Amino acid sequence: MADVEENWQTKITTVRERTTFVFNNELLSDVKFVVAASSESGRKKAKMVIPAHKFVLAISSPVFYSMFYGQLAETSDSIELPDCDYESLLELFRYLYSDKVDLNESNVMQVFYLAKKYMVPSLSDKCSKYLRDNLEGSNVFSILLHAQRFEDQSLEEWCWTVIKTQARRALLSDEFVTLERSLVETVVKKARLFVKEVELFKAIDCWATKETERQGLSPDGNIKRQILGEEIVKAIRFPLMSQKEFASVVPDCNILTMKEVGDMMKHYSDVLTTPLPFIQTPRSGPILRCFRFREVESPLRVVQVEPPFSLFGLVKKFSVCVSTSRMIFLHGVQLFGCENGEYTGDIQVVENTVSGSSLMKHSGKYVSKRDVASTFNGSTMLERSARGKKKESGNNVCYGYDVMFDHPICLTTGKAYKIVCQTEGPPSWRGTDDVASVHSHGVTFTFRRDERDLFSSCSWQFPALIFSL
Repeated sequence: MADVEENWQTKITTVRERTTFVFNNELLSDVKFVVAASSESGRKKAKMVIPAHKFVLAISSPVFYSMFYGQLAETSDSIELPDCDYESLLELFRYLYSDKVDLNESNVMQVFYLAKKYMVPSLSDKCSKYLRDNLEGSNVFSILLHAQRFEDQSLEEWCWTVIKTQARRALLSDEFVTLERSLVETVVKKARLFVKEVELFKAIDCWATKETERQGLSPDGNIKRQILGEEIVKAIRFPLMSQKEFASVVPDCNILTMKEVGDMMKHYSDVLTTPLPFIQTPRSGPILRCFRFREVESPLRVVQVEPPFSLFGLVKKFSVCVSTSRMIFLHGVQLFGCENGEYTGDIQVVENTVSGSSLMKHSGKYVSKRDVASTFNGSTMLERSARGKKKESGNNVCYGYDVMFDHPICLTTGKAYKIVCQTEGPPSWRGTDDVASVHSHGVTFTFRRDERDLFSSCSWQFPALIFSL
């Protein structure tokens, strides 16, 4: 035992600080846990020992209470745990002693397991939040399996949300080809999945090929179809593919029969006389728009009134904060432009908090088109002319362009988000009568300016948000 300063208790003022002081310390220890430490290569190294205190563990976990003070209490002062490693058990104990835990990508799953095993729900919640905050398409299937194993329904629901919105990244992940067939079937049968059907088919074919290899079978079309089963094959929406996509990918995989391929080609030629056995309904659902202006101004008036914001080539920055009354998927935004105007822009969606974690970044070049945001809640928008007069904004006067994200962003109820855009291009149309609260397609959108951002304006851009439910 290391030397301990005399009267150390008098210099540590709180119970938490005192228990933290004896964490992983032989001082007053009455039990030892023997576990293996994992090497960087994943191989087990020699056993390691963590000193602990029965009382501290017992008041934090009913499992440890039963272990040390129950009817069948453990009498040995050395307990070996073969189902965990040194690093993860140390984090569990760190939390029980100090209410703090150092989670990272390599230990969070094992700490989650230990939190469930020893019935420490507050630590389970921290692990679940860590996984949710770091959830993305590339790791979603790995986290989904653990969420199901630990019966974390909230985390599982978020996994499915990410699979839905980042389907392409999820399908290309290393974990997808290792999934059980039942889970693959669940994915394919999803009514909402933001991915091109041909990309989904490629992923399914890749999974089937890997599965034949695991079973030591020949990866020909008939075998792959047997492994997939009719439920999966018939759930792939081949009619959603273009004729070029279908012809260049599907026949060579030999998963469909010659008759099915022939029927699809007749379908594309509009000469098919019998119904196709494949679903034809789009997976993404209708794409909706929320408009936020009642009036618009032409570029001519903008140049006369505010030349600093309308000079060609000047980078302009806009931002708007938005919250919604129910969860939506934000697919993109509309921006005002001018007739045949060419623009470059960078757009970002962040959580409107002090830390402001970024949810999406997107850059691109755009050409504006006519008839953008021509209605507001069913009413024709008004154009304010250079002379200040109002008239109906016809289909040949208002211009703009859509900025579509690489994948939809999930906006949840009760959270505020900030959309920031920097554009460069010629003078554009602008909105002049924005509305703070808009009810659109059963969702109430609340808009406001971020007072912390002094160098941006939300008063005349972002005529519409592009979303789905």
